[in-house]
Amino acid sequence: MDNPAYHIPVMLDACISGLAIDPNGIYVDLTFGGGGHSREILKKLDQGHLYAFDQDPDAARNAPEAENFTFIMANFRDLRRYLKIYGVTKVDGILADLGISSHQIDRAERGFSTRFEGNLDMRMSQSGELTAANVLNTYSEEALHRVFGLYGEVRNAKTLAKAVVSSRTGSPFESIPDFKQLLDKYAPRGKYAKYAAQVFQAIRIEVNEEMAALEEMLEQSIALLNPGGRLVVMSYHSLEDRMVKNMIAKGKLQGELEKDFYGNPLRPLEPVNRKAITADAAEVAINKRARSAKLRIARKN
Repeated sequence: MDNPAYHIPVMLDACISGLAIDPNGIYVDLTFGGGGHSREILKKLDQGHLYAFDQDPDAARNAPEAENFTFIMANFRDLRRYLKIYGVTKVDGILADLGISSHQIDRAERGFSTRFEGNLDMRMSQSGELTAANVLNTYSEEALHRVFGLYGEVRNAKTLAKAVVSSRTGSPFESIPDFKQLLDKYAPRGKYAKYAAQVFQAIRIEVNEEMAALEEMLEQSIALLNPGGRLVVMSYHSLEDRMVKNMIAKGKLQGELEKDFYGNPLRPLEPVNRKAITADAAEVAINKRARSAKLRIARKN
């Protein structure tokens, strides 16, 4: 059964439209969540098939019972391997709504939000070994500096890293309130909420290896798409969006765009929208998560 409370899809119509769905095509929803996107895709399929990925066991409970739908409980970084198990080597469209679901944020025991007094967990998959508490209590000052600065773009990342190491010496961080007491001392005046969100984002990305997983997923997506197939990706922070934008522009994350003998660009993807699509004011008013969303759509050459 569809569960709107689990997660409200952002820019749903734009995402589905971006896929340019062939009723008989093969599609992949890499971030199933509450099933909002998947159900809209299924409405447009005839003889086609939809494969949906999600590493959170809670998401599996939202899976629809349909002959042309397959739910795969796995991280999307392994998408090519799992699709091969089902005999799928090429697809016509891939959709990814990145970031964290509303359901995960609203579950206190998952430890994703500063609003609750839960444990410092932040694992998207409960089978993962690394938790937020592990990061805060075992990472070196240098490693914490890297996490806060790179993944959260925290301005006083070095100072905060030093404070974390100093504070945990006497008493390890065990809960969100424990950590919030420290954050309160180092947040810019009047900007605690934004500061805490940046720090929590940084830790969450580290715990779940989100950037590495995204890179692997994008590379595999290019290989999986049929010519003319669509890649639709929605991101929620600059690091994700930059990676998606670079992959669409160059077909890789590092180095210059390759060109043929005549100087023509050799890139596997062609952007459908030159600039990222953003949510309108009406949607942002209903769903605050839409405020930071950027949607990019590309077509396989």
